Amino acid sequence: QVQLVESGGGLVQAGGSLRLSCAASGIIFSIYSMGWYRHSPGKQRELVAAITSGGSTNYADSVKGRFTISRDNAKNTVFLQMNSLKPEDTAVYYCNAAKETPSVFYNYWGQGTQVTVSS
Repeated sequence: QVQLVESGGGLVQAGGSLRLSCAASGIIFSIYSMGWYRHSPGKQRELVAAITSGGSTNYADSVKGRFTISRDNAKNTVFLQMNSLKPEDTAVYYCNAAKETPSVFYNYWGQGTQVTVSS
């Protein structure tokens, strides 16, 4: 059974920092691309940051220079370091694990963790 368990969300003032963690089990973590998405009321879910199995990263323009995604394959965990937080970063953040093969697309989600940034 695949599980992605997020932690680290909470309430923080604008300008503050949070570090999200996502612990994975039930998958061969090292071969999966991992991503963080967020969803806030009235908006579509958006990709915040992603990291491939090889370590390449990409970020939404809105978080470049403020957020950093990283992974620890030994601990089956992906992180999202969020600095200089803004009220518009308020959302539920979801961890995603994805792996595409010629025949199957494996795609798993965590339950989400709330991040609230006060002004």
